[in-house]
Amino acid sequence: MSIEIVVPQLGESIVEATVLRWLKQEGDSVAIGESIVELETEKANFEVAAEKAGVLSRIDKKEGEDVKVGETLGSIDSDGKGKTFNKPKDEAVESGSKKTSAEVKSSEEQTDRKITPVAKNLAEENNIDIAKLVASGPVNRIMKEDVESFIKNQAESQKHEVPNVEPIRKELQEQKKAERELSSGETAIPLIRSQKEERVRMSRRRRTIARRMVEAQRTAAILTTFNEVDMTAVMGLRKRRKDSFKERYGVSLGLNSFFVKAAIGALKSFPQVNGEIQEDYIVFKHYYDIGIAIGATEGLVVPVLRDTDRMTFAEIEKAVKELAEKSENGTLSLEELMGGTFTITNGGVFGSLMSTPILNPPQVGILGLHKIEERPVVIKGEIVIRPMMYVALSYDHRIVDGREAVQFLVRIKELIEDPESLLLEG
Repeated sequence: MSIEIVVPQLGESIVEATVLRWLKQEGDSVAIGESIVELETEKANFEVAAEKAGVLSRIDKKEGEDVKVGETLGSIDSDGKGKTFNKPKDEAVESGSKKTSAEVKSSEEQTDRKITPVAKNLAEENNIDIAKLVASGPVNRIMKEDVESFIKNQAESQKHEVPNVEPIRKELQEQKKAERELSSGETAIPLIRSQKEERVRMSRRRRTIARRMVEAQRTAAILTTFNEVDMTAVMGLRKRRKDSFKERYGVSLGLNSFFVKAAIGALKSFPQVNGEIQEDYIVFKHYYDIGIAIGATEGLVVPVLRDTDRMTFAEIEKAVKELAEKSENGTLSLEELMGGTFTITNGGVFGSLMSTPILNPPQVGILGLHKIEERPVVIKGEIVIRPMMYVALSYDHRIVDGREAVQFLVRIKELIEDPESLLLEG
């Protein structure tokens, strides 16, 4: 009996996916509930499992193809057996593919191996055969560190090899040919340039990021206002409490919890920044689901902290740390990526001094944090050196006026510069 493998429901508003990789090949045996194919969506990756045990008899969609919800990916023959155990001996002899039992076992082990999306991309970028990698992750899973270790070892071994001068010789020949063609009036530079270019298909996540960024700028009236915050009080508090905080809660006291709590206080004062436009209506949201923008290796993701007004500083720090790890490993769930009423993005971790963040539709506000830098400032008529941070609020001018936007950032500044007040706002 043939059972079709179809693209399942992938969550709210997601109707398309990309076939990232097949975990089984045609003729392989599959057990009920065993993962067969991995799909990439704009928010997270999904593994489609077998509904029946049998043999993967047909693959309809190749790796890299775009598919829609309900579309057929392939089929399983629930009455068949796998090729590893059902291939006649004569057939193997005729095809010239004799294998020892050890080789067959090795082949099966390679089929069962898994690799994280980050590690897979890194291996492909460096033209590394996955079969050569040693897995250190759980369930024989190849991690990013395994690929990096292989690259390092390969580089060390190449230091002692005699360099191959053939590519250099060919490039010099091409350059001389180009010079001759130029002297004769022909242009060969574009040809040489094209040989040094690489054409790589954008991942679904990168395509979605590009589409949403353009959509945000096209559909919203985005403006940005700036302010600067004296971080002396927060940094002093963190210094005094960091050891006891980590000992008690098992996580470091970072900046995330302070700015999440400050954002809640500002959103309560200016509820339209926590709103949304739906046709001719403004929807005011009296809950605070804060998105935290994370620059993962595979692209920007914005997982969401739910009901942050009910969370403690420790709960916020733990949640952000866990979401960052999942973002890097590609294990975020759809639920963790859906919704959100307001977003915080921190370009300061990469060294950004100032930026204009882009809205995350349908949200109408995003807070941008930046690098803390010691600068001379005037306080009570005296010039002093203080750790300062520029903060930015990008907002949708359709429902947020400039006055409210400026006052929103002033409120953020007041709360951060007096962190004890955050206890009252939380």
